[in-house]
Amino acid sequence: MVEVTDLVKEFEGFLALDGANMNVKKGAIYGLVGPNGAGKSTLLRHLTGVYRPNSGTVKIAGEEVYENPNVKAKFAFIPDDIFYFMQANTMEMKRFYQGIYPEFDEKMFMRLMEYFPTVNPKKSIRSLSKGMQKQVAFWLAVCIRPELLILDEPVDGLDPVMRRQIWSIVMADVAERDTTVIVSSHNLRELEDVCDHVGIMHKGKVMIERSLSDLQGSVCKIQVAFQAEMPKLPEGFDVLHMSNTGRVYTLIVKGDPAEAKVQLEKMHPMLIDILPLTLEEIFIYELGGVDYEVKDILF
Repeated sequence: MVEVTDLVKEFEGFLALDGANMNVKKGAIYGLVGPNGAGKSTLLRHLTGVYRPNSGTVKIAGEEVYENPNVKAKFAFIPDDIFYFMQANTMEMKRFYQGIYPEFDEKMFMRLMEYFPTVNPKKSIRSLSKGMQKQVAFWLAVCIRPELLILDEPVDGLDPVMRRQIWSIVMADVAERDTTVIVSSHNLRELEDVCDHVGIMHKGKVMIERSLSDLQGSVCKIQVAFQAEMPKLPEGFDVLHMSNTGRVYTLIVKGDPAEAKVQLEKMHPMLIDILPLTLEEIFIYELGGVDYEVKDILF
C-alpha cells in the first residue's frame, strides 16, 4: 500500500531524511516511533504530498504522491496541529469535505454524531478545545472512507474514555474495510495495543521495520540468579543491557528467547524467568546501541 524508497530531504543544510525506506502492507496498522528529531513528521508530510523529496520516491497504491490528486483522494491525514478555516463549524467543514472527497459518507457522518456528544457541530471549530478539535478531525476523516489513514500524535489532548472510543472507531473501520493506518506517536504503550507493525526511526532513517510479534520475539528480558557471582556468559550471547539487584540479574538479550534460556540453564542458575518486553522497552534498548543513552531502569 505504501512504499518509500531511499527518501532524502534536506532543509538549509540539515538532513531531515537520510535515505529512509518504509513499506506498509494494505490493512496494516503501522506504528512509527522514534526520538524527537528523528524525522517522523517530515516522513509523514512526504506521505501526504506536502513536501517534495530531494531524492527518492514515495508511492501509495503504486502511484507517486506529490502533486497527484487521484492518490490524495484516497487518504485522510490528521496532523498534530489541526487547521480549519477561521469561522467554519463542523457542518460547514462537512460540506467542504464532500466537495473534495467523492466517497464522503454523509449517512455515516450523521450516525457518528452520537459518538461525539460534547461537540456542538454549529459552533466554530477554532473556538473548541484542542481535544474537541481532535474529535472533529476524526469524525470528518473516518467519513471520507479513506483507503489510508495517516495520524500524527492522534489522541494527544483526549481524555481516556474518548481515546478508547476513537481507537474503537478506527479499529472497526480497519476490520470492515481493510483500511491501512499509519500512526506516529510518543505513547508507545497505546501503540502496543493497536499496532500490528512497527517502524523505529533514528536520524532520518527507519532502522527497524517488523511486525510487533516478530519484534517482541527477537529480544527478551531474562531475570536470573546464581549462588555466587554472575558467571561468564556463553560465546555469542548478545546482551543489550544488564543490571542487578543483589544476586538477581536482569538481562536484555537479543535473539530467540527459548535458545537464550537453554544456554543459561546450562550454567545451573538458582532461578531463571523469561519476560516479554513492552514496545517502550524495545524502543529504549534497540536505540541503546546507536548513540542513545540507556539509563538503568528498575523493573
